[in-house]
Amino acid sequence: MIRSIKIKLLTASLHTVRKVTGIDLGLSNFAIESNGRKTANPRFVKRAEKNLKRKQRQLSRKTKGSANRAKARLLVAKCHEKVANARADFQHKLSRTLVDENQAVIVETLKSANMMKNRKLAKHIADVSWHNFVVKLEYKLKEQGKHLVKLDQWYASSKTCHCCGHKMEEMPLSVRKWDCPSCGTTDIDRDLNAALNIRDKGILELKAAGQSSLLMEAV
Repeated sequence: MIRSIKIKLLTASLHTVRKVTGIDLGLSNFAIESNGRKTANPRFVKRAEKNLKRKQRQLSRKTKGSANRAKARLLVAKCHEKVANARADFQHKLSRTLVDENQAVIVETLKSANMMKNRKLAKHIADVSWHNFVVKLEYKLKEQGKHLVKLDQWYASSKTCHCCGHKMEEMPLSVRKWDCPSCGTTDIDRDLNAALNIRDKGILELKAAGQSSLLMEAV
């Protein structure tokens, strides 16, 4: 009888599995999840760049104060608006998918303003707009009574081996795969490794906050 009750309880729990995922936000791929799924960066600005430059050149040729200049300025503004709308639509759809699939989502706190000091990356970082994506993710999760955990920006998710916890001293952005000198794990995918570390760190914070009921399964 007791055994039968235990089996029923186990069966019931399998139908209410809770899921937690960690996400590493990047430039090559916009989002890398701890389950291995990668969402490509749409690069909206780059796709619109040729059209935008053409319209900006046309604007620069118009006489200041003229009606034609006003029309050209409006065309440039519409081009920027189209890019912004496409980016927002992409982020809304991706954040909705993540919210529907998970009970908790773990992300890093990214200081985009500091990162944009790198001139080579500034335009690309502005284009991905990670902050706006996290905002969308946060309010969607809150609406459903779910959880968003933002990790400290100094957490070394990329250069810490997920298998053994060994932390590399240096890890330049050009390094996409690396070998752990401590446990011997080879060809560690930098982004997936970061997502797994983000997930595990977030789980610890959820447990500390008394949300252990969310942790029946982490993916």
